[in-house]
Amino acid sequence: MTDEDVRAVPRGSVRPGGGFGGGFGSLTPERARVLLIVATRASSVTLLIIFGLVFGTLAAAGSGYSGASGAIAASWLAVHQVPLTIGKTAIGLWPLLPTGFLLWLAARDCASAAEQYAGSDDRDENRCTPVDLAWIAGAAVGGPLLITAICLAVADDAAAVVPLQPPNTLSAFGWVIGLHLLAVLFGVGARHWRDFAELAPIPVPPWVVPGVLAGFRAAWRLAAVAGVIALVSFLVHFSSIGDTYATAGNFVGVLGLTLLSLAYLPNAIIDTVSVLLGGQLTIGPGSLSLFGIEGAPVPAVPLAAAVPTGPAAGWWFALLLAPAAVAVLCGVDCARTSDDRAAAPWATLTAAGVVAALFTLVALPAGGELGTFGRLGPSTGVSAALALAWFAAGGYLGLFGARWFAVPAASAVAAAVYDDYDTAEYDDAEYEDDYYDESESEYDDEDDRYDDGEYYDDEYYDDYGTGRDTDEIDGELVDEPLALDIEPEAESEENADIVDAEVVEGDLPDKS
Repeated sequence: MTDEDVRAVPRGSVRPGGGFGGGFGSLTPERARVLLIVATRASSVTLLIIFGLVFGTLAAAGSGYSGASGAIAASWLAVHQVPLTIGKTAIGLWPLLPTGFLLWLAARDCASAAEQYAGSDDRDENRCTPVDLAWIAGAAVGGPLLITAICLAVADDAAAVVPLQPPNTLSAFGWVIGLHLLAVLFGVGARHWRDFAELAPIPVPPWVVPGVLAGFRAAWRLAAVAGVIALVSFLVHFSSIGDTYATAGNFVGVLGLTLLSLAYLPNAIIDTVSVLLGGQLTIGPGSLSLFGIEGAPVPAVPLAAAVPTGPAAGWWFALLLAPAAVAVLCGVDCARTSDDRAAAPWATLTAAGVVAALFTLVALPAGGELGTFGRLGPSTGVSAALALAWFAAGGYLGLFGARWFAVPAASAVAAAVYDDYDTAEYDDAEYEDDYYDESESEYDDEDDRYDDGEYYDDEYYDDYGTGRDTDEIDGELVDEPLALDIEPEAESEENADIVDAEVVEGDLPDKS
C-alpha cells in the first residue's frame, strides 16, 4: 500500500490492518470516546446508586461514616455475585436484580457501540468485524475490572474497621469477566447475530436461528408463568408477612426489608421455575418440590412468605402442565418459523437446548450459601436436564400437532374463505351483460367520432403533425447527384455530396 493510497483513505475508515483504522494499535478520537462510554457508563451509574444506598443507610442508622468505603467495596463485589465473608458469616447468595440491571446497562452500551462502529466506516456492508468485537469486549470488561481491583484493595484496608474479609482475587475477577462478557454477547448478538453467524468456521444450518429465537421466547414464557405462580403463592400466604415485618422496628427497617425482597424477586422466580420443571429447591437441610417438602428454617424476609410450609398437596402435580404447555407452544413456534418435520425436528431440539442453557446460566448465580441457613437455591443440574427433556418431548408434540392439524386446518379455512367469492357473486345485476353492452356502445360512438374527424383536424396537424405554430423558412434547394448514383471513381471528388441551399429568413409570427 503506497503513501498515496494511505492518504486517500478517509479518516476513521477501515484499512487492511484491521477494522479500527490500522488494527489494534490505533484509534480515532471518535471511537475512543465510544469505548470510554462502554467502559465507564454502566459502572458509574451502578456506583452512584451504591453510594446513595450506603450513605443513606448509614445516615438513617445514625452511625458514623468510617465504614462507608468498605461497605461500598463490598456492595460492588456483591452486585457481581462475588462470595464474601462478613465476620463469621459466609454469603454467596446475592440478589439478582441489581446484577441484572448492571448487565442490562452494559449490554445497551455495547449494542450502541457496535451500531456506531458498524456504521462509521466506508464499508460495503455495515457489520462488526472480529477486531470491532474485540475492542468492544475489551472496553466492557476493562472498566469493571479496574473498579474491582480498587474495591479489593479498599476491602483489604477496611478489614481493620469493618468485619469484612477480603474475597478471593481470582474468584472476584472471574465473576466480573464472565458477567460482562455475557453482557457483550447478548448486547451485540441481539443486533448483530448475522455477523456472528458469518464468523462461524462452518456454515450455520437454516434451522439454527429459528430454534434459538423460539428458545428465547419459550424461556420468557416459562419465567412469566413462574412469576404468576410465585405471586399466587405469596398472596395465599399473605397473612404470615406480618411476622417478618415484626422485627423491622421502624419505617426504615420496613422499607429496607421491602427493597431486599424486591431485589431477590428474580431469585424467587428462578427457584419457582426449578420446582415447576420437576426439580427441587434446596433450603439448607430441607427441600421443596412438587412431590414433597422437607421443612427447614427460611430467612425472615417478606418474600420468604411465599414458601409453602405444609405437606405437598395432591393437586400440585397439575402444575407440571405449565412447562408442558410452554414446551408445546415452543414446538408450534418452530413449526411456524422453520422447515422442521417430524423426521427432522432440528429447530425444536435447538430450542430445547437453548432453554436448558439459559436456565443453567441464571440458576448458577441464583443459589449460594447464606450464613447459618446453609445453601439456598435450585438444583441446577437436575432442573436443566428436566428442561431439556420437557422442551424436547413437548416441543416435538407441538411440532407434530402443528404439522398435522394446525397447518391443514389453516389451509381448509383459507379454501373456505376463497370459496365464498365464487362466480355467483359476479352474476348479480350490478355486473350484468347489459352493463358491458352499454360500455361497448359508448366506445363504438367514440370510434365514430374519430372516423368523422371530430378529433382530427387536417389544418391543425398540417405543420409536421405537431399541432404547433412553426416559423416559415424560404429556401431554394439545388439538387446534386446523390452519393449512391456517383460512379466509384468519382466518389473522391470534393463536391460530390454538397447540397447548396439559400435560406431566406422570413418574418417571424407575432407571439404576442
